[in-house]
Amino acid sequence: MDGQVDHYIILGLPSGAEGSQISEKEITKAYRKKALELHPDKRPDDRNAHSDILQLNASYEILKDEKARKLFDDLLRIRRDKVQRRSQHDSKRQRMMSDLEKREQAAFAPDPAAKAQEEEQIISMKLKEEIARIRAMQANKVALATPTQRKEATVGGWESSMDGGGSGLDKEKVLKVSWEKIGDDYSAQRLRELFEKFGKVEDVVIKSSKRTLKRGSALVVMASKDAAVAATGTVCGNLTNPLLVLPLQPAVATAFTRPHEQHVEPDGPKLNNLVGAGYQSFEASVLKKMMQKAAEKQK
Repeated sequence: MDGQVDHYIILGLPSGAEGSQISEKEITKAYRKKALELHPDKRPDDRNAHSDILQLNASYEILKDEKARKLFDDLLRIRRDKVQRRSQHDSKRQRMMSDLEKREQAAFAPDPAAKAQEEEQIISMKLKEEIARIRAMQANKVALATPTQRKEATVGGWESSMDGGGSGLDKEKVLKVSWEKIGDDYSAQRLRELFEKFGKVEDVVIKSSKRTLKRGSALVVMASKDAAVAATGTVCGNLTNPLLVLPLQPAVATAFTRPHEQHVEPDGPKLNNLVGAGYQSFEASVLKKMMQKAAEKQK
């Protein structure tokens, strides 16, 4: 239940009275640090990786919303007061409080414990309403967003949206494209133009990550498997910065499969690892195709 989760602890922040004094900037900083720590790519064998990142996002949305955070701080304050009262009650104190409560009830005085319980229930209800409002607002943003924006909205970029179970996406139509950022860079529009020569392109998603400043990567979703196969064996990009095109879900080796593509590392293709005859063959193929295109233009 959301009411039982300490959202400060989820973000790795101190809770209680100290947590209520933390600035919004510090909350955002803690969220980004925790998001990198809980990134699904760093825990490929952890079944809880996806649920943990969802809980982190939910806690962050609550703490960065001023009204929701105020209600949550009030709820924590009431719970701290309850724990403090209990810790101070030894057996003698409990007997005295019991006798005092009976006298207060007899005199129609309000019961502090009952009043605190009622206040806790009211605040818990209001907090649930605020959580529902935030979720509805986020759902509305997702509904109005473009397919590319929806893919980029989750922590972890396009891997989580493409690799997630139950997405219904035919991975045999998806190509992983990578390049070294040593020459002309590639935009989503440029990649779409290159791949549309072999069939309709449904979507192009550029992966942005501070950890890959020297490499660019993207996913290209073709409309058909045949178009994906044809593009895999043909698209090479610019001569100064050739593209490496691999299927997202490698199939049995075909006539279009280059030797170095038959065994793909779990973390994706890396141009720096393509050495020896395999890479020389690929490089020669790229040069040959670029020369053919140049000759055609001269005609």
